Amino acid sequence: MINKEEFKRKIIVTAGTIFSRYGFRKTTMDEIARALKMGKSSIYYYYESKEEIFEAVVLHEADILRNELTKAIKSVESPVDKMRNYVFVRMKTFEKLSNYYNAIFDKNLDHFEFVEKIRSRYDREELAIVRLILYHGVRKKVFNVANSEYTALAIQTSLKGLEVPLFWQKKDVNIEDRMNAILDVLFHGILRK
Repeated sequence: MINKEEFKRKIIVTAGTIFSRYGFRKTTMDEIARALKMGKSSIYYYYESKEEIFEAVVLHEADILRNELTKAIKSVESPVDKMRNYVFVRMKTFEKLSNYYNAIFDKNLDHFEFVEKIRSRYDREELAIVRLILYHGVRKKVFNVANSEYTALAIQTSLKGLEVPLFWQKKDVNIEDRMNAILDVLFHGILRK
């Protein structure tokens, strides 16, 4: 007999692959069932709708992102390295988690209540993480931050600006160079010293 949680996870992983290939709107329950080699009724036993599966997929990917970021930040001591790891791991992981990314940024999914909850939770969590890194840096006398709230918002806005070329253009974008340029401005400013 198959474990219920294990099977739900299998549905989430399989559906996640299909959603990322075809998008939410073009994916059907038939395709998910076919990929799992089972009838739709078996899937409906665990999830009531395609929307519910998509929500589970997005939440699963959100957990992956959160875990990756936590590991990246905890793996180093220096506030500069924490911020650098945060920025790089955030962007690299986002690139792999297309369903989570789409839920946050695709305006065609706005009508789903869970998407708005995920978006606001993501923004709150990201700002909290960045503020914590800034606080750590100020405490260690590495960062000079007058207002951690505004600084965290500025960093978040910069990172969101990087997402457009990374996820939408896909052509000849050296994202590492762009991330390094943002980090260079963040750490050193643009004023001549």
